[in-house]
Amino acid sequence: MEFDDNAALDTSEVQDNRGGALGGIPGGGKTVGGGVVGLLVLVASVVFGVDPSLFGSDSTANSPGAGTGSGTSAADLAADCRTGADANRKEECRIVAVVDSVQAFWQQTETAAGKSYEQAPTFLFTSSVNTGCGNATSDVGPFYCSADDKVYLDLGFFNDLSSKFGAQGGPFAEAYVVAHEYGHHVQDLSGTISRGGGHGQNSGSVKLELQADCYAGVWAHHATTTRDPKSGKPLITKLTQDDINRGLDAAAAVGDDRIQQRYQGKVTPDTWTHGSASQRRQWFSTGYSSGSVTRCNTFG
Repeated sequence: MEFDDNAALDTSEVQDNRGGALGGIPGGGKTVGGGVVGLLVLVASVVFGVDPSLFGSDSTANSPGAGTGSGTSAADLAADCRTGADANRKEECRIVAVVDSVQAFWQQTETAAGKSYEQAPTFLFTSSVNTGCGNATSDVGPFYCSADDKVYLDLGFFNDLSSKFGAQGGPFAEAYVVAHEYGHHVQDLSGTISRGGGHGQNSGSVKLELQADCYAGVWAHHATTTRDPKSGKPLITKLTQDDINRGLDAAAAVGDDRIQQRYQGKVTPDTWTHGSASQRRQWFSTGYSSGSVTRCNTFG
């Protein structure tokens, strides 16, 4: 995946609190995850029958700013991430560029309910964070909170994606995760997010997650042709088949059956919340091959 070196990045939709701390915010709203487990570790231990310690509580120990209080500030992010050339060199700038591209696409595309898109920021953190949906640690993985309309991301997760879940990783694997979480924001705007719930392979939760995978694929289909509102030129200039393959691989790596087999040695479909590896690959592929939001009706 390559970005236009001369494109100007907009950091206004990425809030950087790595190494910082927030006061508690009472929860209320729906938390929807897409990366690893998408649930608090305590809940994961109940749903998956897995010892919480298997997921580890130090997933961000080696990530920038973890536990040090010296993370990059929003001002630093704006200074460091100015152009597409920065996105081609630095991970955090790449996340900024992907957020810009994903939101530019949805601004130019009606949601499934025909509603206009409203922007939502990505909030970068380390270790733990307090959100409109309550407290969460990095073990939750990336998630979207409907109470404050934010995507939450600890960049240390991308190391976990490879080391703990066996994905190949790479820039587009990261982009897939971000696009998936913004798929949940689209669902929130469309009213679909209320249809998620329960567990099991035919549950609303699984269908919600698979639809977010499909929406990520739709964005990927249009990524190199989506024009930045300011420059009028696409921010992403190149996606290769290897990029797409790595996105598919990441989707499969966080399938419920893969996670269960890896951590508990057996697969129990009646506890699924995100869908199987093959389902996640299938729905990302459906979105990518069709480029159509209407093809993402996992509830149909």
